[in-house]
Amino acid sequence: MLKINENFIKLPQSYLFVDIARKVQQFAEAHPEKTIIKMGIGDVTKPLPKAVVEAMKKAADEMGQAETFRGYGPENGYAFLREAIAENDYRKHGIDIAPDEIFVSDGAKSDTGSIGDIFAVDNVVAVCDPVYPVYIDTNVMAGRGGEYNDQTGWSKIVYMPCTEETNFLPEIPKEPVDVIYLCFPNNPSGVGITREALQQWVDYANEHQAVILYDAAYEAFITEDLPHSIYEIEGAHTCAIEFRSFSKTAGFTGTRCAFTVIPKALQFQGVSLNALWNRRQSTKMNGVSYVVQRGAEAVYSPEGQKEIQENIAYYLNNAKIIREGLTAAGFTAYGGVNSPYVWLKTPDGMTSWEFFDLLLEKTGIVGTPGSGFGLNGEGFFRLTAFNTLENTKAAIQRITDYFRK
Repeated sequence: MLKINENFIKLPQSYLFVDIARKVQQFAEAHPEKTIIKMGIGDVTKPLPKAVVEAMKKAADEMGQAETFRGYGPENGYAFLREAIAENDYRKHGIDIAPDEIFVSDGAKSDTGSIGDIFAVDNVVAVCDPVYPVYIDTNVMAGRGGEYNDQTGWSKIVYMPCTEETNFLPEIPKEPVDVIYLCFPNNPSGVGITREALQQWVDYANEHQAVILYDAAYEAFITEDLPHSIYEIEGAHTCAIEFRSFSKTAGFTGTRCAFTVIPKALQFQGVSLNALWNRRQSTKMNGVSYVVQRGAEAVYSPEGQKEIQENIAYYLNNAKIIREGLTAAGFTAYGGVNSPYVWLKTPDGMTSWEFFDLLLEKTGIVGTPGSGFGLNGEGFFRLTAFNTLENTKAAIQRITDYFRK
């Protein structure tokens, strides 16, 4: 008789953003006269840079000619893109990363969710709280979660509280852990981390033979003197895996392209994690399409860089409008300086979902309840800066008008 993976049954019935979409659809059907402004899911609104589009058009034309057609490509990415990434994201900044330490994929979500395949099920996982739900849910699916309690979370997962008192930064765990998820600039709180603070994590991981899974999907939004890569930190090559994405940086949310960096120096008990991930990817993945990879390569062209910097500045300006508008309306708000996310405290002791419902009902604004990111997210709410400037201004005006009554 067939048996299923019972770990899937332990999970909540649906993913956080699916719940939000369902609520929004129900509200839209009940109130067709109201205009809804979505600032919940972190999807971009600016189109792909022209340099990227032109490169993809040219690549598509190549695929239509027998002489330049390509079938299966390298599972880990074409050499032209891996070399462009190594040169522009690392070597130019004094970081020693080789092309064969870079693995091109269809998204950082996929990679952060799949990386657990190369680790034993009995490893102890530590996550920030609040946290991007994928880190937890995929470990629960793999059998590392234990049992769920509404008050304490998953029994086998170590939670690192990120609160106002700690400036939403995690503290080093007191109990032994094996796998540590860090995301900076952080999703959902929007805060960054200093080199000094990140050095403490690298030192801890090397001392305790743990691995840091470092999600740097939002590094392009950093405006202050903060590390863009964990490999800027001494000792990181022997304890850290880094994830990056073209989604928010270059508008690839629907185009799908990202990469994971695993240094060859990263070894445990004589086993190379680079080799293990290479084996996993070559078995389970046939790579990202040639057309998309040529588009990603164009991100690093002078024209591509100019356009994506303009787009990033556009979103950061939206974040500033959100943060300053909320503050003027009496809210306590964080983030939005090194990140496209603004993390606000719900008013009058409201729960996150109560505030979600109120905001949607009274203003037509959609955000993300903080409790969806973990127990310590309760009482907070996330807004994204990825909408248009016009919608961002309109949304803040609606919120201001309602809460200043």
